[in-house]
Amino acid sequence: MKILAMVLAGGNGTRLYPLTAEHAKPALPLAAGYRIIDFVLSNFVNSGISPVYVLLQYKPQSLIEHIRTAWTPWSRGDEPAIAVVLRETNGVSAGFRGTADAVYQNLHLIERHKPDLVAVFAADHVYRMDVRQMARFHQERDAEVSIAAVQVPIAQASAFGIMAVGSAGELHAFLEKPERPAPLPADPLRAYASMGNYLFNPRVLVELLEQANRHGDTDFGRDIMPLLPRRRRAWAYDFASNTVPGVKPYEERGYWRDIGTVDAYEAAQRDVLGPLPRFSLASAEWPIHGNAYRVRTHAGDKSTIHIRRRSADRYEARELSRKNA
Repeated sequence: MKILAMVLAGGNGTRLYPLTAEHAKPALPLAAGYRIIDFVLSNFVNSGISPVYVLLQYKPQSLIEHIRTAWTPWSRGDEPAIAVVLRETNGVSAGFRGTADAVYQNLHLIERHKPDLVAVFAADHVYRMDVRQMARFHQERDAEVSIAAVQVPIAQASAFGIMAVGSAGELHAFLEKPERPAPLPADPLRAYASMGNYLFNPRVLVELLEQANRHGDTDFGRDIMPLLPRRRRAWAYDFASNTVPGVKPYEERGYWRDIGTVDAYEAAQRDVLGPLPRFSLASAEWPIHGNAYRVRTHAGDKSTIHIRRRSADRYEARELSRKNA
């Protein structure tokens, strides 16, 4: 199955200011030299999916440099596995108007590659995921659109697109960042949230985006996803069912964090530290790529990675902003 991937990396991350004063949110360092974008790119690489196009907008230079240098094995050559995309107007970068517009402006990639599926994924989450498991789910249900979904506390649900689904996962309703999110029927303290990761049949994606463009709609969560239950075969893919090799017994199963605020950013940094982290950066079976500052051991347990943690790693982006001021 041929999958074309597009990574939405254009957010300005206003809730992460001042860390995002000079850098896009996906370019922020998390720990040990890894940047937030490295997690989604690693998931595609480990899933054997290419090409991957990273759609950039807000302050793109640090992301361009990071992908050019830290992802050299995948970003070089005439047909790189990972490539960056900027919208160009007369040679001058002119940002996309929203997530859907970013993909709409690059529909020529679908014609060029003729994939079986198109993956449109967010760039600002920390997690491990085998994307091909979601693709099998999509095919088995003859879906036209699949949305990766995760349970979140009801108190935090207003920050996400919230879904109502049937017993088999069929999408019944989608509301983007509702003031009063609907809880899960079996658990009033939790809601079913979109991860911002989508799979589309190519023809369906083209039709949805062309229609959205005619109506002036520019965002997947706000404009396109709420219409799906009435018009398309749409399903929610339960991220809890996704398994990857190498997860340690002490790690949190189905770990996924949206890095949308300073508090969430700092909490995720704490989660990857210590001898028994909630989310381990050390995995030889499903590694985090990106040429981070690390030293691999070749003695004993070969899955171990010794982290050389830079001082004040959590404030590195702020220091970079000061230097560039």
